[in-house]
Amino acid sequence: MPPPQYSNMAYSKDRKLRLAYFVSHPIQYQAPLLRRIAREPDLDLKAFFSSDISLQGYIDSGFGVSVQWDVPLLDGYNHEFLPVLRKAKQISFFQPINSGIKSALRMQGFDAVWIHGYSTSTTMRAIFAASSLNLPVLLRAESTLTDRPRSGIKVRAKWLFFAMLRKRVSATLAIGEDNAAYWRHYFGEQFPIFPFYYTVDNLFFQKKCAEAAKGREEFRQSLNLDAGRPVILYASKLQTRKHCDDLLEAFLDVRKTSAPGRAPYLLIVGDGEERAALEQRAKAAEAGDVRFLGFRNQTELPRFYDLCNVFVLPSVSEPWGLVVNEVMNAGRAVIVTDEVGSQKNLVQHGVNGCVYKARDVAALAECLRTVLADEQTWQTMGAESLRIINGFDFEQNVRGLRQALAHIVPGFPAVRSDELIAEAAL
Repeated sequence: MPPPQYSNMAYSKDRKLRLAYFVSHPIQYQAPLLRRIAREPDLDLKAFFSSDISLQGYIDSGFGVSVQWDVPLLDGYNHEFLPVLRKAKQISFFQPINSGIKSALRMQGFDAVWIHGYSTSTTMRAIFAASSLNLPVLLRAESTLTDRPRSGIKVRAKWLFFAMLRKRVSATLAIGEDNAAYWRHYFGEQFPIFPFYYTVDNLFFQKKCAEAAKGREEFRQSLNLDAGRPVILYASKLQTRKHCDDLLEAFLDVRKTSAPGRAPYLLIVGDGEERAALEQRAKAAEAGDVRFLGFRNQTELPRFYDLCNVFVLPSVSEPWGLVVNEVMNAGRAVIVTDEVGSQKNLVQHGVNGCVYKARDVAALAECLRTVLADEQTWQTMGAESLRIINGFDFEQNVRGLRQALAHIVPGFPAVRSDELIAEAAL
């Protein structure tokens, strides 16, 4: 069965296309992207949030600490918080419960609806509401075919779920190659899928990393790190599935064979349930060259990205890993597992880093030895990281979004005219 068509939703160039965006809460990675989309002169974007949890400060279940983001989350784009019938301290399928979804779509004259995820009652109700109003729906989510093991019953239930969902979704937006394979698997090879890869604000991170470079040696000294010794960085939640323990074991192995005065440091930025066990293991191994630095906010991270020589994300079941995008903007080599979703798009083995089989500590240790073999290696790989990440930016997102909208809203241009391009640049 083909996806639903909306030939009656013709677009007129005399007005802006009105696009409603539904997402659980303001997200630090998405805010700059929404600001960029809002600058499109022929698009009128409005974001609808289920919760303001990220604005109030909250206990992040992964970090295990109170989090309040230090970057603007609402500036530069139109938005509205949906009425709340049931408040929540965490986001889950039934928390919070919102009202006013269908009335907002009906009364505000939208041409299309973009949904982020299908794991909350609000996003699912937004899909049904749009379908009932004959509005085309774009769906974006993080899922991959390897994100977690599932029983036979759950797999069959998922097929039934997607058979229902497919009738109500016009096209999907893929965050990367693994995610695109997921949509093809459940929706079929012919279902329309458009590239809308996971990106970060490249300009922000490149600027902040360049600023951090000016004070790099002072920052190194503040962490009591000797000059001339390479730095390995981990920056993520200290959860079991992130497997910082594998990195610690690989680091200890590499340290044993390092030349005098050339043993690397390991910086662990983040917090979470595994921190105590990791600290105990490092203490037992008398690894005084491991630094546990706790949770650091968005504006603090570029200093660590600039300081390191190689970044490692040893996760399993990682849908993407946006921290990889961030550190590549510092021009650094990266090592990730084959279960990190971004690796197929961002990490070229032997070019800008390494990809190894998840949970293979020996392979990770060998990757570290390869990257840290000499300064020329990590510098060359870092330069390649910067080259690659420059092609994964918000402009690419805008192109993918426009292509998707042109497919589901007849008459909307997939490519802006020269006149509109000039207007957007102002």
